[in-house]
Amino acid sequence: MNTCKVKPLIWIAFLFSVTFLFSGCTEKADPVAQADKRDAATGIQTPSIAEVKAIAEEGFIYGLPLVTNYAINYDFFLNRNSGQWKAPFNKIFNENRVFTYKDTAVVAPNSDTPYSMLGMDLRVEPLVISIPAVDKKRYFSVQLVDGNTFNFGYMGSRPTGNEAGSYMVVGPDWQGETPAGIKKVFRSSTQFALAIFRTQLFGPTDMPNVKKVQLGYRSQPLSAFLNQPAPIVGPSIDYPKIDKELVKTNFFEYLDFVLQFAPSGPEEKDIRAKLARIGVGPGKTFNFKDLSVEHKAEIVLGMKEGEKKVEEKVAQIGKNINGWNVGSAYGDRDFYQGNWLLRAAAAKAGIYGNSADEAMYPMTRKDVNGNDLDGSKHNYTLTFAAKQLPPVNAFWSLTMYDGKTQLLIENPISRYLINSPMLSKMKKNKDGSLTIYIQNASPGKAKEANWLPAPDGPIYLVMRLYWPKTEAPSILPPGEGTWKTPGVVESKSKLTTATRR
Repeated sequence: MNTCKVKPLIWIAFLFSVTFLFSGCTEKADPVAQADKRDAATGIQTPSIAEVKAIAEEGFIYGLPLVTNYAINYDFFLNRNSGQWKAPFNKIFNENRVFTYKDTAVVAPNSDTPYSMLGMDLRVEPLVISIPAVDKKRYFSVQLVDGNTFNFGYMGSRPTGNEAGSYMVVGPDWQGETPAGIKKVFRSSTQFALAIFRTQLFGPTDMPNVKKVQLGYRSQPLSAFLNQPAPIVGPSIDYPKIDKELVKTNFFEYLDFVLQFAPSGPEEKDIRAKLARIGVGPGKTFNFKDLSVEHKAEIVLGMKEGEKKVEEKVAQIGKNINGWNVGSAYGDRDFYQGNWLLRAAAAKAGIYGNSADEAMYPMTRKDVNGNDLDGSKHNYTLTFAAKQLPPVNAFWSLTMYDGKTQLLIENPISRYLINSPMLSKMKKNKDGSLTIYIQNASPGKAKEANWLPAPDGPIYLVMRLYWPKTEAPSILPPGEGTWKTPGVVESKSKLTTATRR
């Protein structure tokens, strides 16, 4: 799954101009000023206005994945009226379908595999996840993602095999012995985490078989697994409401909230200290509306600069290969090593992406000549040479998204992707190559089996290679592999517009 997109913050500048015109001269001390006083009392140099802007910029980059993750978890596991509600924490929700254009909580979602979701509250005790035996021909994976958006573990076909087993997920502070019957322990760096189950679907008629696998996924507290009394429930939490509008104005309040559940890692010492200087972090309060006009202006400018850098980094992820960005932007704490800009870009491009050994995600908005892809202006083709299909142990896909929203698009044939299970129904060229027609309107009945419907506007394409092969030809190492993504080519076919239905 890839990924909840933070909209541009430009409109906030108007809000600040209004605030400036109508604010009084006796405004009470704001959180930054309060933090200044505390720092002064302890001999720490207080931040200047320029430093506040710099901290806001760096803090936005650092905090974007955490706040985005909270927004998604809020919709999935806390807000029953969100339209994206899944289940309460610690209960598995099985999605007996693939995602469509109606799913809007996460940008660039996978539409290959029905999902199962498990929001994990690990504050009181560990959670045990049990996996059924799965047919060896069927790929499945269970990706563990913490509140820092680190991929801290995997279960499934590649890492643990298709045999049945039970695994334990623990919080950052848990101390204890591994009980009998547990194959492996995974430790989250935060007190809340997410398990994303992906179960391969071979086609529409295969859904009953996927459902059987999904029903075999189980989660239970450690105490239940051991048939012991449950521990005392911890204090209740007042989860702040969040939506796409509130996140624009209350970003640092949300970051302040989620940091209390995320103990600092050694590589976070510097950024956490900077955030504390403007009143953000465990034990601190940061109320955006209480800020002085000067601090508001500088913080928003800093956030805008941070967002600009994230957008630029998204375009630079990986190596340009025939117009595709091919690289790795997802991984665990050791993978990022404090590279907060890469982590933010990964969340922006599509949050909850897999680590490279589980899946690779070539992505593009450009044709082979570097021109922007736009379904309102051109038709396109993508051709895999004979015996040069994406090299995988599981399966591959090519998914179409709206270039503006990064969401799946409504189209006349309800097709959101082309993937390897569809190959038997597609038509190959005489030389054995395979051409995919990327355009807004149908290329005609003779070619429709190979048609990937495009939006009537900007195009965003993501290729997915699940369990990529490591032997040549391979897309690994990311950006340096022997297999190269073919470029998207502008077609000379007549441009027409599809009829939505």
